[in-house]
Amino acid sequence: MAPQQTGSRKRKAPAVDVGAASSSSQGSAAADGEGPPQPRKRRPEACRSLVHYLRGREVGARGPAGLPGFEGQLRGYAVRKLPELLAERELTLGTLNKVFASQWLNARQVVCGTKCNTLFVVDVQSSQITRIPLMRDRGPGLARAQPGCGIHAIELNPSKTLLATGGENPNSLAIYQLPTLDPLCLGDRHGHKDWIFAIAWISDTVVVSGSRDGTVALWQIDPDMVNGSIAWHNDAGLPVYGHICPRALETIPRASTNPNNRKVRDLAFSGKNDELGAVSLDGFFHLWKAGGSTLIRQMSFRLPQCRENVCLTYCDEPSLYAIGSQSHLSFLDLRQGLQNIRPLCSREGGTDVRSLSFYQHIVTLGTGDGCLLFYDIRAQKFLEERASASPGPPPGPVTRKLKLTCGRGWLSHDDLWMNYFGGIEEFPNAVYTHCYNWPEMKLFVAGGPLPSGLHGHYAGLWS
Repeated sequence: MAPQQTGSRKRKAPAVDVGAASSSSQGSAAADGEGPPQPRKRRPEACRSLVHYLRGREVGARGPAGLPGFEGQLRGYAVRKLPELLAERELTLGTLNKVFASQWLNARQVVCGTKCNTLFVVDVQSSQITRIPLMRDRGPGLARAQPGCGIHAIELNPSKTLLATGGENPNSLAIYQLPTLDPLCLGDRHGHKDWIFAIAWISDTVVVSGSRDGTVALWQIDPDMVNGSIAWHNDAGLPVYGHICPRALETIPRASTNPNNRKVRDLAFSGKNDELGAVSLDGFFHLWKAGGSTLIRQMSFRLPQCRENVCLTYCDEPSLYAIGSQSHLSFLDLRQGLQNIRPLCSREGGTDVRSLSFYQHIVTLGTGDGCLLFYDIRAQKFLEERASASPGPPPGPVTRKLKLTCGRGWLSHDDLWMNYFGGIEEFPNAVYTHCYNWPEMKLFVAGGPLPSGLHGHYAGLWS
């Protein structure tokens, strides 16, 4: 049955330049076998130039086949050295409240979601903001925007042709087309009954969402929608989008110690193993086999650190799940059994882990007190900065953990701030989201004040 369509009273969002650079694969390998020897082609001079190679890496081009080892070493060196070279430039976002989610769209644009239920694209060079209209649920009796919830997740599919996030109703899953950010479809009915906290794509047309209601939903995007076989505008010129139902809806097991706290806080997909991991607020880790359009539960078990497990990422090369909690960064290796959980204390003055990302062998942590830390999985330690113990030549290098501290951001001086927080001028901004643009060597960092009642935000470009 074709998906039912509805019209939005909001006009189509302005097209946003979201073109992503694509790499082209060049060259072919000769097959081994009998036959007359083939003449050896001479490699162009430019391909042997290191300067040409590095410039090609900057624009996303693939290096020549003869440099795979060098490419890996170059990437690894850049990943280790980049954090200590980053410098901050704060961005102005007006009076928006707490940025919860972000993703790079291209070299200069980042799409963000906020606690005040605003979806927008910010140009990191000019600080110009373009707001994206949110999709509405079908039917007059369904819930609208709820205060104090907001957009908690934004994810792009592998080919960067679709974007998944929340709708005007935070219980609904909204799918937009890229690069135009036209509304495509909305998963509203028969889906989640509470706010969506996490989203993960498991293929270009299959996406999973996790909710506070303790459910994980799998959604299949109709290829006919993506190919544009549906008329997207009605006679009045208003945007029209389809409505979809989940293909599967899984309820996570209830913990006997806390049956009412099964809120799914984050999801991470392993393409290597076709597995979907999830952490819930009751301190459990859950694993599903994600094959095709089904979810098959594999296991659920309690984590050693069960307080505020709010972020999760999957590290491809070592096949580890990294979990951020109130006071620890933990690594989970399911190949070695359930007991192989390695907690690392990341607490510094009462901070907690609020966001995680992984690239190469470096895990980046965003903390509740406005700092960024970097953990090297291979070396099994946090990256360190070198500082001299005295103004003169030191007898030996003094090392300390590399920590980038975010700026002040913006804080609303409202009645709540004055009555409940005594007019304190500065609060550290929790790093609720961060995302890298590695070809451009940039890091977007955003968040806001940690106390739930305070209205404010932080956004910065580190480059």
